[in-house]
Amino acid sequence: MTAAPMTADPGTPVRIGVLALQGAFREHLETLAGIGVQGVPVRLPRDLAGIAGLILPGGESTTIRRLIARWELRGPLLDFAASGAPMFGTCAGLIVLAREIAGGEEPILPLMDVTVRRNAFGRQLDSFETDLAVPVLGDPPVHGVFIRAPVIERVGADVEVLARLDDGRVVAVRERNLLGTAFHPELAGETRFHRLIATMAAEHQERAEGSGHRQQPTRRGGAAGSSSAA
Repeated sequence: MTAAPMTADPGTPVRIGVLALQGAFREHLETLAGIGVQGVPVRLPRDLAGIAGLILPGGESTTIRRLIARWELRGPLLDFAASGAPMFGTCAGLIVLAREIAGGEEPILPLMDVTVRRNAFGRQLDSFETDLAVPVLGDPPVHGVFIRAPVIERVGADVEVLARLDDGRVVAVRERNLLGTAFHPELAGETRFHRLIATMAAEHQERAEGSGHRQQPTRRGGAAGSSSAA
């Protein structure tokens, strides 16, 4: 049975975009459909119109970087984040959102005050799955799929750590309107992160349609205080 559409106000369905340039965007669209949220493939700047949130899927971050530049999406994506609309990056999508990429690589959308290291767990053969305690999502634990996954080596002062591995390494974070996971919840049938961004998107849409009051948005630039992830 199909879930009832999530709405900000009666008759106003929440639409969430999925950056559909490369990678696991279809799985995110299917997960959104399963929780009653309309997913919208985003390939061009005009596709951002009318959506209340955006998911950046896993894939190959260098390819995503190139395609963002080719289709002139960088400025529109930064403006979308600055509006206060929620954005959720998984695996390579987290790398796209990170303010700093270890090793000196130029950041793509330097929005989230974290430092990430690409392929932190090794190559494709070193992929693994594990259960993670994510208190903000409650019980049971979240089942995460790690495929050539990054790890978060540093978090800024305003970044909330949502999940760690047993060895203490950070693998899920939230900063204002931004969410990021080093793993793929959508490949494990996990829907709670998608429900969280859908709730954030509905709240953002309601504010935009109502009083016009916006949540404190993620800044497009500038340094913020930071602290070690350890």
